[in-house]
Amino acid sequence: MKTTRSSRLFTRAVGILPGGVDSPVRAFKSVGASPLFVKRAYGARLEDVDGNVFIDYVMSWGPLIHGHAPKGLVKALGDATKRGTSYGAPSPLEVEMGERVRELMPSLERVRFVSSGTEAAMSAVRVARAATGRDKIIKFEGCYHGHADGFLVQAGSGALTLGTPTSPGVTKAAAADTLIAKYNDLASVERVFKANRAKVAALCVEPIAGNMGLVPPADGFLQGLRDLCDRHGALLVFDEVISGFRAAPGGAQAVYGVTPDVTCLGKIIGGGLPVGAYGGKAEVMELVSPAGPVYQAGTLSGNPLAMTAGLWCLNQLKPKLYRTLADLGTRLAQGLATAAREAGIPLQVNAFGSLVTPFFTARRVRDYASATSADTDQYARFFRGMLARGIYLPPSQFEAWFLSAAHTRKDVDATITAARAVLRELGRE
Repeated sequence: MKTTRSSRLFTRAVGILPGGVDSPVRAFKSVGASPLFVKRAYGARLEDVDGNVFIDYVMSWGPLIHGHAPKGLVKALGDATKRGTSYGAPSPLEVEMGERVRELMPSLERVRFVSSGTEAAMSAVRVARAATGRDKIIKFEGCYHGHADGFLVQAGSGALTLGTPTSPGVTKAAAADTLIAKYNDLASVERVFKANRAKVAALCVEPIAGNMGLVPPADGFLQGLRDLCDRHGALLVFDEVISGFRAAPGGAQAVYGVTPDVTCLGKIIGGGLPVGAYGGKAEVMELVSPAGPVYQAGTLSGNPLAMTAGLWCLNQLKPKLYRTLADLGTRLAQGLATAAREAGIPLQVNAFGSLVTPFFTARRVRDYASATSADTDQYARFFRGMLARGIYLPPSQFEAWFLSAAHTRKDVDATITAARAVLRELGRE
């Protein structure tokens, strides 16, 4: 596999972009390689500047549930562009998109569109503090809610991948208002609440964790969080940036039957364009300016391109799509587990619908401690072997793989075949 052009571009990039990239996990640093620069993408494929073509399981980190550049989306965006790319004024698309989101997720009685998941999460916390008159928040080890200061404490995603779950530049005061509990451990949450009586504004959680690798909630965990928040007067905030519209049309909250007070969204609602949203109970969201005193604004919020792409994507979410994705996800997970067993490689494979993560560990992965028991060096070798065979995976042990409507059974079988060969090689080392 030739990477001459990508290597030259990376050399140039390092001279102008910190670390040569605009988001840390793209750097391939944790897998002992240099990033490939993508020229174009279509369906379930990426093509780099050297002409190498890969089956893609990153899918822009989740938004592309319908695949790269589906024809209907491309046409809708082309038509929208002709009408203007940003207005700085209200448009009918924002209203239509808000109503569509509420139709699919009824807990969002009011919704505010923003430009990123980070912006959504930090805004949700601000309004929760205003609603409760309290300062502290609870988050979970390994859960990632964007890069706002208060969330970069025991964080997942790129912060975990690069070994900096607490970032320099975050003040002690900001960190002091963030309390940490253990995912899938209700007793740890109760201890935190009891030690901080009448001080917790909100508990923020990924209902299906996706940023320490995929870790589904244990039975009763989400309902337990709902009960604890009710008992202690805190708001329950679901960060469904990943799980929203991937787990189901109504998100994880529909799958598990647990209603949060506030929900954060992103990814799929922008169809691959920058977007985020937060919403929830009307009495909470009416605190947001200009309806209320909690200030939050954004020049490109609700811009017509993101709203057009989001509407197109949400309108294509059909029951058959979810059945197909779940079948492919199960097939991929089982194939990876079988290949590892044949090679004598310890591997735990977590799967939920179109999300999959293979962890190189013998331990069942259900929380941060078990996720971080995974052998990251082994994953790095696996990643490089798969890349050489035309399979583009997340360049981190601690990220979910994403399937899309563009993936086929043939793609999944080719991936399993490649994994079998790589794992066999690893087993002989």
